[in-house]
Amino acid sequence: MTQQKTILRALAGETLPTPPIWMMRQAGRYLPEYRATRAQAGDFLKLCYNPELAAEVTLQPIRRYGFDAAILFADILLLPQALGADLWFVTGEGPRLSTITSQADFDKLSGKEDIHETLNPIYETVRILRRELPEETTLIGFAGMPWTVATYMIAGQGTKDQGPAHALKAENRPLFEAVMDRLTEGTIEYLSKQIEAGAEVVKLFDSWAGSLKGEDFQKYAVEPARVITSELKKRHPGIPVIGFPREAGEGYIGFAKATGVDCVALDNSVSPEWAAANVQVDGCVQGNLKSSHMVTGGQALVDETRAIVEAFKNGPHIFNLGHGITPDADPENVQLMIDTVRGG
Repeated sequence: MTQQKTILRALAGETLPTPPIWMMRQAGRYLPEYRATRAQAGDFLKLCYNPELAAEVTLQPIRRYGFDAAILFADILLLPQALGADLWFVTGEGPRLSTITSQADFDKLSGKEDIHETLNPIYETVRILRRELPEETTLIGFAGMPWTVATYMIAGQGTKDQGPAHALKAENRPLFEAVMDRLTEGTIEYLSKQIEAGAEVVKLFDSWAGSLKGEDFQKYAVEPARVITSELKKRHPGIPVIGFPREAGEGYIGFAKATGVDCVALDNSVSPEWAAANVQVDGCVQGNLKSSHMVTGGQALVDETRAIVEAFKNGPHIFNLGHGITPDADPENVQLMIDTVRGG
């Protein structure tokens, strides 16, 4: 049955008559059933660490829409928490972490072998999902990439330009690279455990890759993706990997070959026509409808969805948004997008 799953077929390089579809952040605040479950959990982190409730919110969009994949409900900052960083969420503002700006801060972190005690509930969520998901639905695990996670750990929160991380990289390269190495090692262990628990695909989210330029993009976006992908494929032969170096622009070209990922996820700052000519030539691509269409809907959503399907129809393609769906999205627009992809 496994090889009949449409997303696994696309990841293996097959061009399908109808692209499989899922959405980043498909389990989220735009759904009333999600909001009810989150209220039951108490807060966001309690929801992440409650396997039954985390599995429930992962399953909600599958029940409602019949997406071809479910992505594990978790957060990219659970790994730094497992490494010993303090993590909390400020309502309306987002995550906050204890910062790493000195060697003394770094020395307080745990080793890669110590993360699993904290992350065991996440692996249990994966096991529940593997049992509960419809047999045709692919289960995707994920982690944040070292650069993106490091930007939060160094600044203590999200930043517009990732300035604190760039500053540390410039002023104390050994410390910056020690953080990157620890995160690379931890990410391999974390994803390996997700795969052992039942994840059939893993996705690497490098949300801030676009702020790395030139040689830095190669060293801190491409190389960690190569190392993580190579090690996971060594431990778990055949495991497909999706890479998402968001806003990489020209850096999308050759990314699959340089890293070994099976699919490159695209944001909507590049056109599907450009991506088909420059990225899809190397294999599967994923994307890349603007998230704003999930808010505004209408004929523009239909037209843009059709244009993306048309642009990528001659190669392997997984339909998705160019970024995560936003809390103000209309659930009916999601259904319209799915009907357009599947119905033409």
